[in-house]
Amino acid sequence: MLLGLSPFMLIFVATALLFDFLNGFHDSANAVATMISSRAMGPRKALILNAVANFIGPFLFGVAVAETIGHEVIAESAASYTVILAALVGAILWNIFTWLMGIPSSSSHALIGGLVGAAIIGNGFEAILLPGLEKVLLALLLSPIIGMFSGFLLMKITLFLARGATPRINHFFKHAQIVTATTLALSHGANDAQKTMGMITMVLLVEGILPHFVVPTWVIAACAGAMSLGTALGGWKIIRTLGSKFYKVRPVHSFTSQLASAGIILGAAIFGGPVSTTQVVSTSILGAGSADRVNKVRWGVVKEIMVAWLLTIPASGLFGALVYLGLKYIGL
Repeated sequence: MLLGLSPFMLIFVATALLFDFLNGFHDSANAVATMISSRAMGPRKALILNAVANFIGPFLFGVAVAETIGHEVIAESAASYTVILAALVGAILWNIFTWLMGIPSSSSHALIGGLVGAAIIGNGFEAILLPGLEKVLLALLLSPIIGMFSGFLLMKITLFLARGATPRINHFFKHAQIVTATTLALSHGANDAQKTMGMITMVLLVEGILPHFVVPTWVIAACAGAMSLGTALGGWKIIRTLGSKFYKVRPVHSFTSQLASAGIILGAAIFGGPVSTTQVVSTSILGAGSADRVNKVRWGVVKEIMVAWLLTIPASGLFGALVYLGLKYIGL
């Protein structure tokens, strides 16, 4: 199927897969940062485990998120080749910027921002499907709050159950992270890779290559593979931020934050909610640390990251709009 595409479509698919690669590279920190920081597993082994699980995730848990992104955010009439390409490039530019700064921003927010910005500049505000956009924004905005609460609650429960235990319990928390980190990586692959699948399928439908919206197997495999490759290479700056800049992460923090994050992200993937893995993991880590001791957390670092989160959608929307104008200028 891929070989039968036009040169323009091949460029588009390559750009989409580059976004997925950078998404995996950017978000590799999510599943492994605390695992590495708590010395549960070495960096290279952790990243390889994460990469394999990321690849498998979309095949296990369906493509509900891809369907949400693909035909519930912007009108089909506005989903042109140029709009979707501009959205992807805008999101890529924001991801590269935040990676260089070592800020764990949201690839999901960047993609939605780029899509909305490009669609509005190309087709006006009527191109936006408000019910679908509200669903997406609700999932993106509520998930970090749920992550914080879940991390806090699970940490409190874990500390209560482990009261009176000897330091040997840290061996359990270290080994248990193999299960929780794998589950988190599966959920990340199931949720994040689907966003690009939705974008590719949307353009395949608009260009008449597909008769109706259904994600082809080759799209699932290509997106999962690109994200898996990016994950294997790892974004070390962001790994350091999540693994050590919030506070000194111990095995119990890593275990509880991974368990909380995996449950939220996997549930969202099954029900079609495109959440931000970065935000859920970050707030789960914060929740776990706060449950241990509130002044344990370096809240100054948290403030900087929250500012980046708030800027992501408008900034990537602006990037998407500017890229759209640039593409139209060169005749695309």
